[in-house]
Amino acid sequence: EVQLQASGGGLVQAGGSLRLSCAASGFTFDDYAIGWFRQAPGKEREGVSCFSRSDGVVLYDDSVEGRFTISSDNAKNTVFLQMNSLKPEDTAVYRCAAGVLCSVDEDDVSYWGEGTLVTVSS
Repeated sequence: EVQLQASGGGLVQAGGSLRLSCAASGFTFDDYAIGWFRQAPGKEREGVSCFSRSDGVVLYDDSVEGRFTISSDNAKNTVFLQMNSLKPEDTAVYRCAAGVLCSVDEDDVSYWGEGTLVTVSS
């Protein structure tokens, strides 16, 4: 059974940092790219970042470029999203996902994980 368990969300003040984790199991880690998507209240879901270990592709949405960093611990099949210089507009439920392609397009997602709430206060 494929599982993607996201954790690390919380409440932080603007300018602060959080690190999200996505623990993957039930599939071969190298066969899939892992990405992060978020959905703010009243808004559509958007892709934030993705990482593909097999070909080294890393993508970021323009809104987080330079502030967020995606990385992985391959021994633990875990992908991290380090979020720095957080802004109130980063407030959203963040979900990790797996797909064959490294993409910030949800049409490329094969598996979705549960979400973790990030709240950034002003």
